[in-house]
Amino acid sequence: MHALLISLMIGLNAFFTLNLLSSDKIAAMRKSSIVKTFLGLLIAAGLLYQIPAIHDRLSWRLDFALTYLRGIVNPVKALPTAIPKDQEIVDTNPSPTPITKDTPPNTPEVKNSPIPEPTLTPIPAAVSLPAPEWERQDINNCGPASLAMYLRYYGWEGDQKTITDVIKPFREDRNVNVEELVYYVRNHAGWLKTEYRVGGNLELLKAFISIGIPVMIEESFYFEEPYWINDDLWAAHYNLITGYDDIAQVFTGQDSFHGADKLIPYQELDDYWQSFNRVYILIYTPEKEAQVLDILGDNWDVDVNRENALEIAMQEAQDEPGNAYAWFNQGSNLTYFERYIEATDAFDKAREIGLPQRMLRYQFSPFIAYFHTGQMDDLITLTEYALEITPNSEEAWLWHGWAMYRTGDSQQARQDFERASQENPNYQDAIYALDFMRDNP
Repeated sequence: MHALLISLMIGLNAFFTLNLLSSDKIAAMRKSSIVKTFLGLLIAAGLLYQIPAIHDRLSWRLDFALTYLRGIVNPVKALPTAIPKDQEIVDTNPSPTPITKDTPPNTPEVKNSPIPEPTLTPIPAAVSLPAPEWERQDINNCGPASLAMYLRYYGWEGDQKTITDVIKPFREDRNVNVEELVYYVRNHAGWLKTEYRVGGNLELLKAFISIGIPVMIEESFYFEEPYWINDDLWAAHYNLITGYDDIAQVFTGQDSFHGADKLIPYQELDDYWQSFNRVYILIYTPEKEAQVLDILGDNWDVDVNRENALEIAMQEAQDEPGNAYAWFNQGSNLTYFERYIEATDAFDKAREIGLPQRMLRYQFSPFIAYFHTGQMDDLITLTEYALEITPNSEEAWLWHGWAMYRTGDSQQARQDFERASQENPNYQDAIYALDFMRDNP
């Protein structure tokens, strides 16, 4: 009763006080009260957002909202086409810098010889390997989630977070490269062997599955809702393939987004796989290495594997001149062999046909090729476009930095390299770039 009387007296006092004030003062007080309430709610929301369970649940929604708003302010357009060559000075003597893990080693010229096929023993018409415990991916996490399932097939105990703690320090990082996944296996699951190759085919997948080795591939993926106006919905996705059936013409995939034991038609898998040069990751026990060597044949040799993949891409570009992925794959394989001028010609063609908006979120060989041919205008255009799509892309920041360095803006280059390092503190190319700037001020 005492508290009730005090509250009543305070309320009456406030009422009479407000009646003594002018309407302008009351309006000002109300406005001040609204501002204070709004600020208080913002602070409270910020504190609640720091709670891990709430942060994990809401962060992707916040990211979605901010991305969509950014697309309204600065609408996303198609990936830019190439700048006409007569406006560029193409360097026929590629620059020796930078030397990074993204820059492939010096390798021999591709020979125009028939594509060799491995000699395989007959395989069953259908095989279904035991499916590992399925794991739903976290946001932007199909790579670690698929890898976790792959390792779990061999008895590994862990989950996607175990992997992201090592190779993906920030949850908002939208891309994990094949090299990073292989790095994790070699350094944190060392009792297993792992390799990755490009230029795969359906028979190769079936051959590995038939000897008890699932295969992890990178492929196209389509969002169910747009992240911005005019979003083409295309993205990258990893999938673990654990079975096949020749009669039904389907593979079985452990898909971290769509679910376990998903059936994928042969042709659909190949179409989706082509966009990533048909790259595949193998993880196997040491005693199976002889069988892996037999199935891969000369594709065991990394350089020969690239030669074969290049011939496949060139043939597909010839058969389907309007297939942008065939031209892009051709450029990627030419970049591996440091045939940069030919590579940029292939990338130019792919861009002319039209590539997905997010292509440069996942594949970076165009950055390397345009840098080494001295086509800085193209490199700047592509890296800035990539950063519009993915502002936290450490790879785009890195190569924008190298473009700035080549154009004489060392200060901006250093800032770009620092940003790349901030986005991924484990990114060795950014560490190298910063060391290079320190030694070459």
